[in-house]
Amino acid sequence: MAEMVLQQPLRADGKEPNFLQRFGHGFVHGDIFTKLSLFIWGLGYIGHGQLIKAVLVTLVQALGLYYLGVAGIPNLMKFGTLGTVQMEMVFNPATFKNEVNDYDNSFAILLLSIIAIVVIVAMIAAAMAVVASNYNLQLIRRAGKKTNNFVQDVRVYLNEKFYVTLLTLPVLGVVVFTIVPLFILIAVAFTNYDQQHMPPSALFTWVGLSNFFTLFGGGQSLSLTFGYAFGKILIWTLVWAFFATFTSFFGGVFLAMFINDKKTKLPRLWRTLFVITIAVPQFVTLLLVRNFFGDNGIFNTMMSNLGVTDFLHTIGLLSPNMDYIPFLTSNGWAQVMIILINIWVGVPYQMLIATGVLMNIPGDMLEAARIDGANPVQMFFRIKLPYLLSVQGPALVTDFVKNVNNFNVIYLLTQDVYVTADQSMASSSAKEVDLLVTWLFRLTQEQYNYKMAAVIGIMVFIICAVFTVVCFRFINKKEATFS
Repeated sequence: MAEMVLQQPLRADGKEPNFLQRFGHGFVHGDIFTKLSLFIWGLGYIGHGQLIKAVLVTLVQALGLYYLGVAGIPNLMKFGTLGTVQMEMVFNPATFKNEVNDYDNSFAILLLSIIAIVVIVAMIAAAMAVVASNYNLQLIRRAGKKTNNFVQDVRVYLNEKFYVTLLTLPVLGVVVFTIVPLFILIAVAFTNYDQQHMPPSALFTWVGLSNFFTLFGGGQSLSLTFGYAFGKILIWTLVWAFFATFTSFFGGVFLAMFINDKKTKLPRLWRTLFVITIAVPQFVTLLLVRNFFGDNGIFNTMMSNLGVTDFLHTIGLLSPNMDYIPFLTSNGWAQVMIILINIWVGVPYQMLIATGVLMNIPGDMLEAARIDGANPVQMFFRIKLPYLLSVQGPALVTDFVKNVNNFNVIYLLTQDVYVTADQSMASSSAKEVDLLVTWLFRLTQEQYNYKMAAVIGIMVFIICAVFTVVCFRFINKKEATFS
């Protein structure tokens, strides 16, 4: 601890300095080796007797500079235009053949430029950390103490700072597979990257906020249809996410209470039957159910034989010229059926979770409520439900976000089955039963409209992020109370 105080002087308010303050203090008060380590990382460690560290950090710096020199900087210089040379065949007088010219690839420029920006930021942060580290070594040597050698440093990162070792690979994974793709998604939203501007045969360029104006209805005919489709799909996405989350939650809770009730016979059999539905792959279940509820499926045959179809004709819920119930082919019917089918898919998971939570409720609390005259309904709303919400609150938030992005249920139930009759929706490659995520998928896979898909992806991210932040702030402040 004394070494830490020696290495990191406290601020005037008694708090430890932050990263920027440690770097600034180290660079200003450091010796020549500490100052030079900002530019050549290994020099500081060489001057302070850390040769192996010097070799390692110099190698890392060299790799970063090599990438920037070979691919990063050349592409960053084209980042403002995303390329100007179109791919074309050019006659080569030396070979007397038509050859492809040295063209620009807009997507490669975008990708490599974003990677270069991330590398530059990482190298600046690393250089600042190297300066702070060298200043610490300088202070230790000035105090007449012996600095750790490389083997001792390795032992530190395998013991006291083992958390740093464990987190290094996951952090790199997040940067490579989450942060960089997210930056690319954001960047594409400000370009005209679509089927008419498809690399490498064609270039795309920056268009500013025009794609966002298109999504929100900027006045042009295409903008109006996209704005109309976005509004309808956004409302349905939120409605679906709400009902899909809470129907599965309460369905699982009630099913768990029913199975665990002392009056229920063969509870293990019932629990096993519902758990079996989890073992069956979801896509198999959904495709089978889609066939069951098809216009010519077995369920429509049963409804016709039982007279339900004729009854729906009588009360006006079915048009006279329709001899089947359009469970998955009509707008209103399909949306209701999707929610009902999701209950069958989602309830078993919630049942298992609710079973574990309900078993942890103290028995003496329930017994005391029963002695005080509380009936089962009062016990549920005053004891069981608050306890469930306090434990499963974060899980419900993540379930809502998951349902906003629930691709499988919507796509597998409606693909090649539901056809929209709304021309405004069709012109935007959308369907009334689409979620934002399935609409995004159609735009990319069917229309190659990557620019609008990127804008929709940003909207999905904003919706999920805002909802998650607000809910978790509320959950953290809300304490479970039982009255």
